[in-house]
Amino acid sequence: MFRSALAALGLCLAVLLSPLTHAADVTGVAFVHGTGKQTDAYNDYWQPTMVNNVRAGLANPANYVVINCDFDQYMWDSRAAGCLADQLTQFINAKGITRLIVITHSNGGNIVRWMLSNPTWDSRYPAIISRIVRVNALAPSSAGTPLADAVINGNVFETSLGWLLGYKSDAVRQQQVSWMAYYNANYLYGTGGRPSLPKPFRSVVGTDVETAVWDPDSYCGGYTLNVGLEITQAWLDSCSDGFLNCSSQSAAGSVWFYDKSRMAGSEPLSHNQSRRACFGLDAILRNDMK
Repeated sequence: MFRSALAALGLCLAVLLSPLTHAADVTGVAFVHGTGKQTDAYNDYWQPTMVNNVRAGLANPANYVVINCDFDQYMWDSRAAGCLADQLTQFINAKGITRLIVITHSNGGNIVRWMLSNPTWDSRYPAIISRIVRVNALAPSSAGTPLADAVINGNVFETSLGWLLGYKSDAVRQQQVSWMAYYNANYLYGTGGRPSLPKPFRSVVGTDVETAVWDPDSYCGGYTLNVGLEITQAWLDSCSDGFLNCSSQSAAGSVWFYDKSRMAGSEPLSHNQSRRACFGLDAILRNDMK
């Protein structure tokens, strides 16, 4: 009888403690922008529709942060990775985050990959890494872009790409193809022949740019920006999002999906559209908030 009572007590404790253990997990999402110095990335870079639709998939939609840092700097710079670490740490501590999903765009993927690859660089990195569940990298510039080389070399792209890259900043220098090859071979994990990243790094690859004036889909994210990307696409591979070759976007971690395989109407994602609520991308990200 005594054993039966103990067994019953143990069962009651298991039932009582089980929901408490489950409730202890607090999932949050961080939106990490690409190249540029952002002060209001919520409105200017991602836009409210994208952020709000994605965070709606969280058990508590208030558990989100939109990063605002100076990503015109080299990825390891205190104004880049240091700023990111500071804002993520504040978010994790303020919200009690135990599970962190990170959504990056473009060069933001390199800065997060720097943190994942160099945990001893900053004392704040290990606590952040331990909470990361996965990184959803939207059009990451993991192997750089020939357009960065063009800007640094001072040809026509220096003026035509100012809106996209900025002018000869350290972040632009960093994203030159040969420079990223060096960083990938020596300082970053996740590319071929290198150690794996400690957390999943899944890329969404944009494969084309469409700007037919009669097609409403061409206007998602801003028609003028998409036209600019179609122009620059002429200097890239046949598979590109107007800023990055598909080979660069898929160089690190694993490919989550190529745009046309998951977007509504099999639409492609230009480099601009991959940070916006275009063709159901926001819904896919929302459903991943688990």
